[in-house]
Amino acid sequence: MCRGLESLPVTCLERAKELRALFGSLLQKSDHSSCGQSKKTEKLRLNEVSEPLKWRESFEKLLSSQNGLCLFRAFLVSEFSEENIAFYLACEDYRASKPSKLAAKAKKIYEEFICSDAPREVNLDHATKAITKENMQRPSPSCFNLAQAKIYTLMEKDCYPRFLKSSMYLDMTRKTG
Repeated sequence: MCRGLESLPVTCLERAKELRALFGSLLQKSDHSSCGQSKKTEKLRLNEVSEPLKWRESFEKLLSSQNGLCLFRAFLVSEFSEENIAFYLACEDYRASKPSKLAAKAKKIYEEFICSDAPREVNLDHATKAITKENMQRPSPSCFNLAQAKIYTLMEKDCYPRFLKSSMYLDMTRKTG
């Protein structure tokens, strides 16, 4: 196993494998489905099978799908850039935090992802880092908005197109037709 995959939660790796198996088995079942199946069951199965195809429509649709997010995260681990999605998700969690927890969470996020010696430093320009550091003086729910937007754009313009061309994604969509 490559070094990057070790940092991915085991549940995410297991989920990616389950997804691959699930979509494959759903396709086989839908190819050999009995005529007696209810239309509701058939429709649900078709929605599950077509889910990976929806991820191609937009980066936002990919991230809004739990399965898509998990597979995208596994892809980023394989490319040694999992810190981007981890930072993005940490910011989402931070924004939803209670005001009493903002200062502690802001410090943790800054130290893990933004400061110059951060263990999972994300690729931000100097100006964005400076603005974010200044925002840390008075932590608010919008403290990381600029940095998060930059990382979102980076993933959308760079990582997402590569994900759509990856064997991981293409294998799954081939199975779904």
